[in-house]
Amino acid sequence: MKRIPIAILAAGLAGMWSVVGAFAQAGGLTLSLSRDFGYGGLNGDIQGTFTLTASGPADLRRVQFFIDQAMIGEVTRVPFKLQFVTDNYPAGIHSLSATGITSSGVQLESPKLTANFVTAEQGTKRTMELVVPVLVIVFGGILLAALVPLFTGRKTVQLASGTPRPYPHGGTVCPKCGRPFAFHLLAMNLPGSKLDRCPYCGKWSLARRASSEALRAAELAELDGAAVPVPELSAEERLKKDLDDSKYQSL
Repeated sequence: MKRIPIAILAAGLAGMWSVVGAFAQAGGLTLSLSRDFGYGGLNGDIQGTFTLTASGPADLRRVQFFIDQAMIGEVTRVPFKLQFVTDNYPAGIHSLSATGITSSGVQLESPKLTANFVTAEQGTKRTMELVVPVLVIVFGGILLAALVPLFTGRKTVQLASGTPRPYPHGGTVCPKCGRPFAFHLLAMNLPGSKLDRCPYCGKWSLARRASSEALRAAELAELDGAAVPVPELSAEERLKKDLDDSKYQSL
């Protein structure tokens, strides 16, 4: 379950933080616009730090970059890139272009790219309009993962002692009854442990993942009615365990 919110988040944010796909080619000179930092949303709206990149024939020697009719810089070596900040220009629609000169003096003109420079306030607002729905989905999924186990089935499972059982999502040994069980798919992930309910004693606990050897040993221990050996805890660990258990004793 942990992977699902991460995947949703990655898919939702990809449209906001990926390279801007503005690209133009004409007369042997290409021009592209990419975002380094800031907002680059729909309808050509951009705000922040961006880079113009030009490329052309092998004998291209220098490139001049323009915003509207004003040259903002010249680059004389590969890669022909120039960074600029939209906040240094008036808000509104601007044309971006480049002129390249080859070693033989041939002048190449790129087609123009059009972008709408928005203010920092507008960029922040529009970014939040994209981020908030994604966060709602992600944290809604996390909350669902935490709540579903609390309300799905309080019945305990009857299983013969010593029966081998599958552990598709990993397993643990219940700190309450000492029986091994598989983590539920929707068990809540916490640092170093999971909050899960034992299907045999029905109690909730913070349980750590156990190795396959430890799980099998716990299964065999059920045959003798013996308690699964628990490593001796230090005074600090016992205090922490008592505090953790007290949080969920009413569940």
